[in-house]
Amino acid sequence: MMTRRRLLAGTASLTAMAGVAMLARPAWATVEAADAAIGAFTGGKTPEPGRITLTAPEIAENGNSVPVTVEVDSPMTEGDYVASVTILAEGNPNPEVATFHFTPLSGTAAATTRIRLAKTQNVIAVARMSDGSTFSDRKEVKVTIGGCGG
Repeated sequence: MMTRRRLLAGTASLTAMAGVAMLARPAWATVEAADAAIGAFTGGKTPEPGRITLTAPEIAENGNSVPVTVEVDSPMTEGDYVASVTILAEGNPNPEVATFHFTPLSGTAAATTRIRLAKTQNVIAVARMSDGSTFSDRKEVKVTIGGCGG
């Protein structure tokens, strides 16, 4: 006979198992999600190669802390400067990793940070210039131990 206690206990067990199942599989971003984030950042423009340099290791032994540097070739004057740079990781649960904003007073458009990578994937840097033009660079980083639950 089904009692109220048994029904509540069964419901609680099913809820707990569903929660564990969701934790067991991280939801990875897709290449399409990264492309959509790039489109949102660039206003729908396709970034051109050049002017931006992304430096990242070819192999990251631990995805928890991967050093990444971006540098953009720009005179950084009132008429021609880098407005912002975004870094994306195609295979992370959320592809948008970091965004840096610059002004002519920045002097140079360069930034260094450490990012977490869930698995081997492309890291992409996109620069948006003051005139609206966009540039990108990408590197594949092989991760041996994942940093986002992988």
